[in-house]
Amino acid sequence: MALRVVEWSTGTVGRHAIAGIDARPELELVGVWVSNPDKVGMDAGELADLGRDLGVVATNDRDALIALEPDCIVHTAMVDDRIFEALEDLIFFLESGINVVSSGPVLLQFPKGVVPDDLVERVQAAGVKGNASLHVNGIDPGFANDVLPLAMTSLSQRIDQVRCYEIADYSTYYQPVVMSDIFGFGKSLDETPMLFTPGVLSMAWGSVVRQIAAGLGLTLDEPLEEKVERYAAEEDISTVSCDIATGTMAAVRFQVIGTVDGVERVVLDHITRTHPAQRPDWPTPNSGDGCYRIEITGEPMMTVDFSHHGEHGDHNVSGMIVTAMRLVNAVEAVVAAEPGLVTALELPLITGRGLVPTPAVASV
Repeated sequence: MALRVVEWSTGTVGRHAIAGIDARPELELVGVWVSNPDKVGMDAGELADLGRDLGVVATNDRDALIALEPDCIVHTAMVDDRIFEALEDLIFFLESGINVVSSGPVLLQFPKGVVPDDLVERVQAAGVKGNASLHVNGIDPGFANDVLPLAMTSLSQRIDQVRCYEIADYSTYYQPVVMSDIFGFGKSLDETPMLFTPGVLSMAWGSVVRQIAAGLGLTLDEPLEEKVERYAAEEDISTVSCDIATGTMAAVRFQVIGTVDGVERVVLDHITRTHPAQRPDWPTPNSGDGCYRIEITGEPMMTVDFSHHGEHGDHNVSGMIVTAMRLVNAVEAVVAAEPGLVTALELPLITGRGLVPTPAVASV
């Protein structure tokens, strides 16, 4: 019997999640939530650009969707500018007895040491009350810096350091709020955008560092260290999210560092450009517009570059797809998990089972 699923939002990630839910044979899309009133009444297939109707009409009526009693909500709503409201939404879903896979808030990827214990306890208690589970993941934070590096460490004889990179060109990444308000692209270097306020990076990506450390059995020094280096545009640049004038922020490298006895052991390292020619002295992808890179120093020395691009689009399009599908493909495992918050360390191997096309049968 198929698991009944509601997709929560139909934006840059949600539209791909709808397509993914439709593709998986063990999932049935029964509802879609939208924040934009203009989308109310539209068919899910149209919202996902599938070229066909799915027979599921979008609504902004939360109670009507909860009344459907779905097995799981795939929650892909934008939460970066409404973290606490999103947390309350997730707690409500759990208390209502609905399992959730969500792309955010990313601090719940592995919240121990990242958010106050009482908040984690609230989420856990909500799951127990509703006999439901919550898993927060995606690609980054997510697979590229939890499952992938930890799987690589299984090949190690000695580990001196695990370093997880995102090296990307964000010029085609359409998220104006994230780009301008949160990262500060196109803003004066005299301004400190929200992301680089002391402590925020450790909240946003600290879960990555702490989960890898937990997987390796490390006790980290406190607090985590943060490093930020910003670069000013040498000429005017236009991106899909914002215009960047000469002299304003055009690229940034930031790190969240976990040390043990003062030695850097786990490092999250992000290099974000808006033009490939910027800061050639920073790490660059071996090919294409970007990659995730895992470097494990020790014995042996290991490096993996993981890159992706859309079948009909660039790496920012496929970035939305892999984020959506890491969640969709985990639905079955999360529904089967113990109640409460579930991290990548607790889940079994997640695969794309059921997604290989079946050859069409020729008509006689």
